[in-house]
Amino acid sequence: MKLSDFDYELPKELIAQFPLEDRTSCKMEVLNKENKTIEHKYFYEIINYLNEGDTLVLNDTKVIPARILGERKTGAKIEVFLLKPLANNHWSCLIKNSRRLKENEIIEISESLKIKIIKKDEVELLYEGDIYDILEKTGKTPLPPYIEREAEEKDKENYQTVFAKNLGSSAAPTAGLHFDKETLKKIEEKGIKIAYITLTVGLGTFLPVKTENVLEHKMHKESYEITKENAKIINETKGKIVAVGTTVVRTLEATYKKYGKIIDCVDETDIFIYPPYEFKVVDKLITNFHLPKSTLIMLVSAMVGKDFTFEAYKEAVDKKYRFFSYGDCMLIE
Repeated sequence: MKLSDFDYELPKELIAQFPLEDRTSCKMEVLNKENKTIEHKYFYEIINYLNEGDTLVLNDTKVIPARILGERKTGAKIEVFLLKPLANNHWSCLIKNSRRLKENEIIEISESLKIKIIKKDEVELLYEGDIYDILEKTGKTPLPPYIEREAEEKDKENYQTVFAKNLGSSAAPTAGLHFDKETLKKIEEKGIKIAYITLTVGLGTFLPVKTENVLEHKMHKESYEITKENAKIINETKGKIVAVGTTVVRTLEATYKKYGKIIDCVDETDIFIYPPYEFKVVDKLITNFHLPKSTLIMLVSAMVGKDFTFEAYKEAVDKKYRFFSYGDCMLIE
């Protein structure tokens, strides 16, 4: 299986740079995986595709202001993208122009935060108080690189789901961005259960695949948690399990693969889902449109088949859908 098999052409102007004002008004391409049919709807119609007895599973992770800008003693500007907390205030990270930096060098971020360079992909945060409070004041929303603008104050709200709860992610579970509180209320009123998992979105989600042989790609581990209450809701589902986003798919499928069922656990996963794959838990998927050659488009291909996936993507391009984090979405049923 070759990486080039998962490529497609996308006009740059279709990459959404800003979200729509109304979260629920984005377009929704509906794929029927059995009949291989495609419909074009709007997200506010999602309620029509969910039935009493179904369970909607959401990732309630909360994005931190993980992009921090600092200055060396020389005056040179340094950008650090925090990815994952490690032990003793150390964080894995991405650093622009890390070749220039020296081990143990101190970078000033603000009066309340400094960082010490441990190595090119790890720093120690030096601070007093609550690090998340400090990052809220000094950090910026970690918009992905294909959004070619500086983060604005509005992005702190826009690049966060309305149900975000557990701090730690360096990227949003973007399929969840389309829900507002009113839509979630209507879903519950229809007799659909809502369950939550927490997968801390990090490098594993957006690290590019660099090997032409897809099977040689190694996923980075990401932490997740399922509580006892939410495991019970998922296990007692009478209808379909509807995953909101690829992070939910990976959490549920990884848990089943390891334990043979959904249980309450704190764990981590590097599961890599690509075709062919037999899904054990997830029946339906709400997801955004993904980058060419990404592990996420491979996951979608595993669910509906590679040829049908790229037929749907071509149709979305032809109909001028908006792509990626702030873009439109797809429902696979």
